[in-house]
Amino acid sequence: MDIQEMMLSVGQRAKLASRSMAKASTAQKNAVLIRLAELLDSRRDEIAAANARDLDAAEKEGLDAPRMDRLRLTPAVIDAMALACREVAAQDDPVGEISGMHKRPNGILVGRMRIPLGVIAMIFESRPNVTVDSGILCLKAGNAVILRGGREAFHSNQYLATLLHEALTDNSLPADAVQVIETTERAAVPALCKLDQYIDVMIPRGGEGLIRAVVAEATMPVLKHYKGVVHAYVDEAADLDRAVKIVLNAKAQRPGVCNALECLLVHKAVAEQLLPRVAEALSAAGVSFRACPRALPFLGASAQPAAENDWGMEFHDLILAVKVVDSMDEALDHIAEHGSNHTEIIISQDHDTAMRFMREADASMVAINASSRFNDGGQLGLGAEIGISTSKLHAYGPMGVTELTGAKFVVFGEGQVRE
Repeated sequence: MDIQEMMLSVGQRAKLASRSMAKASTAQKNAVLIRLAELLDSRRDEIAAANARDLDAAEKEGLDAPRMDRLRLTPAVIDAMALACREVAAQDDPVGEISGMHKRPNGILVGRMRIPLGVIAMIFESRPNVTVDSGILCLKAGNAVILRGGREAFHSNQYLATLLHEALTDNSLPADAVQVIETTERAAVPALCKLDQYIDVMIPRGGEGLIRAVVAEATMPVLKHYKGVVHAYVDEAADLDRAVKIVLNAKAQRPGVCNALECLLVHKAVAEQLLPRVAEALSAAGVSFRACPRALPFLGASAQPAAENDWGMEFHDLILAVKVVDSMDEALDHIAEHGSNHTEIIISQDHDTAMRFMREADASMVAINASSRFNDGGQLGLGAEIGISTSKLHAYGPMGVTELTGAKFVVFGEGQVRE
């Protein structure tokens, strides 16, 4: 069987399985998730062994540190996957919910019912925990899902797929509701992208190059974000102790992720006080700086002049661009020009200023006096996320169970006909 035939079979089986998932009861879907949590807890050694094969191969191939970090299934990551299963199981099931009911002048009742999207295809890199997070969200929302992970996580993804299949079949649901592509051939991706007769939505998750390639190939709708160019604006009314703490966390906790801070904008009134403290705290964590001329004198030996392409750069590393601005208007203009609609934060004690920033900064999450690292499905109460959308249509921000459903109009009549 060639790649085209293989992907066609995957699409056909997913479409068939999606019908079973769409009519599955909430209790049945929740039982799958609870069973999966049990399997993740009890099969830790097997998960670690599969992951070790991937880690060994990745190390030999010279995979960089951020991607090695995303690839590693530590005990804490396994704990988080199992917890996500239980949290998603505990959430309300949106499928079948009717809202917005109103009566028209002719007496018909009109509302909207939440329904599964159908078949979701997910193409992602490095992180094998995405296999579980994506699978459980799609299943809870009544969808079937096709997962195509990166070559570097092949053995981890395949083993996690066996656990998903076991949890499904143990609860009389089709294993084909979650399919993990069993080949690393690159041709599988463009083949999947052409299966719009079977796949309803495509979600790429990874580097900008992967996402743009999928968008160019896909014949079905794509939910995506290209990159995470995240800004923090420290206002003249900021609590500077709080600002140092937030900036350190946002930049240095996990610099390789999409909600990590990439650019710090500081009001000129507090730059001289704040920036040496930022330099001290972040330099101790290994951060270096790319600074504008006004910021450079305050950032010490780990700073160098910013190049033009440092503004709007997603470094994925312990590097932070820093710019002093004259006003919040200048900060918002900078964000509008260089941001990626992902995450923006303001640190300020002035309520009116903070609320204006919240309204005007265009991003899938805007936070006041909190780290950018909270733009994550688990942190925002979704249990897990299948990705973060900056597309605005259908979903904007982390996508949980509700975001993996659509809505159809429903009409209740008593014999009315249109005149």
